[in-house]
Amino acid sequence: MNTPVRQIKAAVVRKKGGPFQIKTLSLEEPRPDEVLVQIVATGMCHTDMVARDQLYAVPMPVVLGHEGAGVVERVGSAVKKLAPGDHVVLTYMWCGHCRPCLSGGLTYCANFYALNFGGAREDGSTATHDSQGAIHDHFFGQSSFGSYALAHERNVVKVPTEAPLELLGPLGCGIQTGAGAVMNALKVRPGSSFAAFGGGAVGLSAVMAARVAGATTIIAADVVPSRLERAKELGATHTVNSRETDPIEAVRKITGGGADFTLESSGRPAVLRQAIDALAIKGTCGIVGAPALGTEASFDVNGVMTTGKRIMGIVEGDSIPDIFIPSLVELYQQGRFPFDRLVKFYSLEQINQAAEDSERGITIKPIVRMGA
Repeated sequence: MNTPVRQIKAAVVRKKGGPFQIKTLSLEEPRPDEVLVQIVATGMCHTDMVARDQLYAVPMPVVLGHEGAGVVERVGSAVKKLAPGDHVVLTYMWCGHCRPCLSGGLTYCANFYALNFGGAREDGSTATHDSQGAIHDHFFGQSSFGSYALAHERNVVKVPTEAPLELLGPLGCGIQTGAGAVMNALKVRPGSSFAAFGGGAVGLSAVMAARVAGATTIIAADVVPSRLERAKELGATHTVNSRETDPIEAVRKITGGGADFTLESSGRPAVLRQAIDALAIKGTCGIVGAPALGTEASFDVNGVMTTGKRIMGIVEGDSIPDIFIPSLVELYQQGRFPFDRLVKFYSLEQINQAAEDSERGITIKPIVRMGA
């Protein structure tokens, strides 16, 4: 018996570094534990380009997109937390049965890579096809660069209907990563100093979160002047153009010795070294940048050991999405987390332009609207 399917429009990448191609595909109806979402808009994240360019190995052809937002159209028979008509944000996927998941560390799921970059469900099956055969999907458990996405109940988060749905997709990954790194992982405290190395969507989300957390010295370091200006508007007390000024010396001067917390979001080993060296005694550096697999970085061992510095890897902001994403929506609605200042909208047909603008630093956070 054939599985029921529907026709969708989606962006397909067929080769390493290749363009997004808009195609009509067949998508299966949801299994008992799955949710079918009509996508309103999807944020474009650096990780989409990482997968497109095979810095992380993702099977192709594939539908990418992992910051989807939309309306639930159908739910499987076993789904309990969602119903048709709910407004939702799609986020990362976790297995729910490994030791890290069972202990609450969802972002460190032992099966994280397979579930988010494996191009299929946990059982290895795909739900998307064209006339030539299977198209890899379930990228971050969703593959939301399309008119519909099929996700698991676990990685679909209900949000208030009064919130602007087309804006909310980036909360599922990039915005959640930067804000969660500050609030959940680093636990930036009132009166402390914080420096963001990298002024993209993740770094600027961290700047906004540091302001919410009560940090009194907030520094943004980047090489793009427009991003530094935006950082000031969003809560940075100081900015550093790393192309013109040594950021380590600048942070030390501003803070009187070093920052209590730093966050590296560029994915560049040299910048990570700067973020570590700019720390105060017993300071903590968080790493969220995503370079190619196998990338190595160096640091002064004695400089870290004798000062009690900490270096922390952080995935998806250490967030529990069903709790954290609605809290970010509420902060936005209160005017305390204005992440709408980061975005620019594109149509699905403009998706390659969105990617180019993001990589050139023209747009901080592209959001691709799926249209009617």
